[in-house]
Amino acid sequence: MKWLINEAVKRYLALRMKRIEYYMLHPEVTQERWLRKILDNARTTEFGRRYDFASIQSVETFRDRVPAHEYDDIKNDIHRMMHGERNVLWPGEINWYSKSSGTTSDKSKFIPVPYSNLFQCHVAGAWDSVALLYANKPDMAGFQYKHLFVPGSFQPLSNYPKTRVGDISAILVQHMPTIAKLFYTPDFHTVLEPNFEEKIQKIADITSKQNDIALFGGVPTWIIVLFRMILEKTGKKNMLEVWPHLQAYVHGGVGFEPYRETFRTLIPSDNFVYQEIYNASEGYFGAQCDLATNDMLLLADNGVFYEFVPFEEWQKKHPKTVLLSDVQLGEVYAIMITSNNGLWRYLPGDTVVFTRKYPFCFQITGRTRQFINAFGEEVMVGDTDKALADACRQMNAAVSEYTAAPVYFSRENDKGGHEWVVEFDKEPADLELFRRVLDESLQRINSDYEAKRYKGIALERLSLQPVPRGTFLRWMRARGKFGNQNKVPRLANHRRFVEEVMRYKFET
Repeated sequence: MKWLINEAVKRYLALRMKRIEYYMLHPEVTQERWLRKILDNARTTEFGRRYDFASIQSVETFRDRVPAHEYDDIKNDIHRMMHGERNVLWPGEINWYSKSSGTTSDKSKFIPVPYSNLFQCHVAGAWDSVALLYANKPDMAGFQYKHLFVPGSFQPLSNYPKTRVGDISAILVQHMPTIAKLFYTPDFHTVLEPNFEEKIQKIADITSKQNDIALFGGVPTWIIVLFRMILEKTGKKNMLEVWPHLQAYVHGGVGFEPYRETFRTLIPSDNFVYQEIYNASEGYFGAQCDLATNDMLLLADNGVFYEFVPFEEWQKKHPKTVLLSDVQLGEVYAIMITSNNGLWRYLPGDTVVFTRKYPFCFQITGRTRQFINAFGEEVMVGDTDKALADACRQMNAAVSEYTAAPVYFSRENDKGGHEWVVEFDKEPADLELFRRVLDESLQRINSDYEAKRYKGIALERLSLQPVPRGTFLRWMRARGKFGNQNKVPRLANHRRFVEEVMRYKFET
């Protein structure tokens, strides 16, 4: 019976691929259609009347009339919406909000998730991802065996309980299509439990007794924690001994390269595949369309209209943008979205670089506020992820977490540099050699860093501070950032994160 269901799903996904293949080649058509639809739907809202959406007839008019927005620009509007006010940024009353805690701030952001956005963006993006996964792996049996995704949780707003707030992953699980619910494990009560530590223990207890899981997803950090719990409970050497039908891991939220070697140890199979997705609180934006490459397809027919901000415009109040057809390969852009959740020319803070056109594929390079540029080196998270993965390959090492910061000029330091705090999953035999290899890899990847490192004139070789296993988890717990949607900030142009992590080096 389950085999027949999987075959039926395959046929549906094959039809869905026809639509995907169309917007791969004609993204401008779908992009203009979505902008018209979004503007039309919101023309009678407060925001729509403020900028006279009814009279906007072109993309150019829209870009000229509507200013760029960051969260602080609309947080008062969202606060009103969360307490029941209607027709503010988007039509009607919106009762679901995705909570994004971010990595560089202790402030929470609350992103509206109206049903239009939930189903036309997030759920549609999930189906597109599955369609692309099945297209790449014809023997995929996600609807024949079970699948496990580790979500966060949601809860009612204390002073307006009609509104519910939580991780986008939890909201998606709550509204999961019926057919997906048939194959989901464990039960919804367990996976939506608010105490993340208790939840992950219960998931380990339940799933360690199962042997029919084929597909799983979640942030790599917490999946590794879960798998280690399961292996400890079962006494098995790797996850294939626990779940022999494993086929695929769908991941996103952080760069995967630092974790790849750890996962190869946990799942030692050449037939197992990895698919990267880009599902943020603000929307479902991308999915890997070719598992042989390390980029993602921009989901152009998904309830979102995209603009892109060149690097030199990031800090401007009114940045100039380029449209999808005008992006340049290899250039770093901040992503700007207009979407069917009431975000208008909104800057989520993520940065991307395009690798291909038609289809438009990209890589996430980091965050507009997560980089090191203390000496003109312009180092982004994508650079450090790649350099670390390269060093690990050369030195037969594996890293579970890291963060890095500048070392500024001082009386003690007549030259600048970078300090890395690294938690190894498998430590290299020679730490000093690893440090040199890591520095050389970063120079090959980033020419600005290489120029500043030339003969050590401006920057010294990076310094490396290894910390015991569990250090980053203790730090994240102390920050109140322990949970599925919380990620370790990789880079900062200040030293606060590095210094905080080091204080938890020897704590238990």
